[in-house]
Amino acid sequence: MTPSLVAFPLSEAQRGIQELVTSLADSTFRERAARWDEREEYPWDNIKELVAHGLMGMTFPVEYGGRGAGVLDAVLAIEAAARACGVTGRILVDSNFGAVGAVAHYGTDAQKRAFLPLVIQGDKPAIAITEPNAGSAAADMTTTARRDGDAWVLDGVKHWITGAGVSRTYVVFCRFDGIAGAPGIGAVIVPSDAPGLTVTRRERAMGMRGIPEGEVVLAGCRVPSDNLLIGAGGFSRLMSAYNGQRLGASAVALGLAQGALEAAVSYAGERRQFGRAIGGFQGLRWMLADMAMEVESARQMIYRTAENAGTGLPDQHAVAACKVAASEMAIRVTNQALQVFGARGYSRDCPVERMVRDARMFTIAGGTVQMLRNLVANRVLGRAGRHED
Repeated sequence: MTPSLVAFPLSEAQRGIQELVTSLADSTFRERAARWDEREEYPWDNIKELVAHGLMGMTFPVEYGGRGAGVLDAVLAIEAAARACGVTGRILVDSNFGAVGAVAHYGTDAQKRAFLPLVIQGDKPAIAITEPNAGSAAADMTTTARRDGDAWVLDGVKHWITGAGVSRTYVVFCRFDGIAGAPGIGAVIVPSDAPGLTVTRRERAMGMRGIPEGEVVLAGCRVPSDNLLIGAGGFSRLMSAYNGQRLGASAVALGLAQGALEAAVSYAGERRQFGRAIGGFQGLRWMLADMAMEVESARQMIYRTAENAGTGLPDQHAVAACKVAASEMAIRVTNQALQVFGARGYSRDCPVERMVRDARMFTIAGGTVQMLRNLVANRVLGRAGRHED
């Protein structure tokens, strides 16, 4: 990796995680990344390596098969993987945060023992929030859950569900008892083979093409009553677990930008024009300096937010700031890296071209940067005594 501009204090164990995943990324993930993208193929070979090294579910308590690792430990692993393969970094997010975070923090002991071991074995659970007419306005969702004897019956359509078709477990956000708005929302754990659950299509996404984004239809989908994770009134707790997902997404964006920066620095030292390496021209030197400073600024925000979370859930407003900063930074830095490569960067044979496409999703998915800026503004204006909804 390109040396960090500002050292962040890491423990020996954390440096070990960073070095392990960096080694995996450089030895295997990097050479496979183009294949997952071109074939739109799920990276099962990479997942076998993640499982073998205990990186799937590393944040789970030891009694459920995890390492009991902290949020920063997982962020370090995600960033290191995403340097070479954004899709693999994204899978590490979902195997440590998001849906599994909700189960790990709010599930019953029986739910944890039933579903968390699947993640340790290689499952990437899917969190099903978005609907065709409920994106950023998640509280407008219409998917319903009703009690029928000893079962819950779910009806609705979920859209842009990451992992649809490969995930063995879905945490489905739905509305209970006809209660309007956020107070009526809770979640149910739904196995992929539950009767009434169908993945009806896969989106033809611009980037991150190795992991499917699909539509999930729930038509009279029945699951046991014990699969209720949180009932009506649980929306705020569910979204607090989703903050981990957003921080993980920030780390993927950071890793993509770091990988693009490293590629640009290397190429600038190799490519010669006018009798010298292009990295010797001031215009490119300043570009690379700006890229490095932007990457480092986002890294410090993300690491500090992760460290402050410990083994718990990260702060909502800090995460919102991280995701806005990292996702917008990743778009700028990957595009600048492509510019350093010139025409070669515009070719699909250049890894930076893929990084540009992969980075583009993070200002949209998991909460748009416009919506997240409102969360940041709430904190800022609240402190100033001028908060307005």
